Amino acid sequence: MLRTILNLFVFVVCVLTGGMLNGIIVKYSSAVIAPPAGFDLTTEEGLKAAMAVMEPKHFIMPFIAHALGTLVGAFLVTLFIKERKLFRALLVGFLFFLAGTYMIFILPSPLWFDALDLGLAYIPMAWIGYKLALRISK
Repeated sequence: MLRTILNLFVFVVCVLTGGMLNGIIVKYSSAVIAPPAGFDLTTEEGLKAAMAVMEPKHFIMPFIAHALGTLVGAFLVTLFIKERKLFRALLVGFLFFLAGTYMIFILPSPLWFDALDLGLAYIPMAWIGYKLALRISK
């Protein structure tokens, strides 16, 4: 029982760590790629208004945030939880996938970005995080 509680705690911490990395990258992404002139991307309303004028370059940092957040969460889960590593790493990817799907509904973005993001930033990155952690832990 104690092991189950500890594994659940570690899992949640790993997911939150990946989520925090995602948030940090999104928060500071405007320092890397300037947002469209005249739009405030710090609010949901500002983001919705700017979507119509955003260029493909404006979607690079959100994709990187989603992909790295998932990768780090899955990597840490694989590193710190001893049983059912692949299942748990892919579960991290699935949870991030659900969050990404939710974002599509509340923040309309181009279809090409939605397809790229949902197709590559979550489950594949969770698998890569799993494989990287296995290599390091040997």
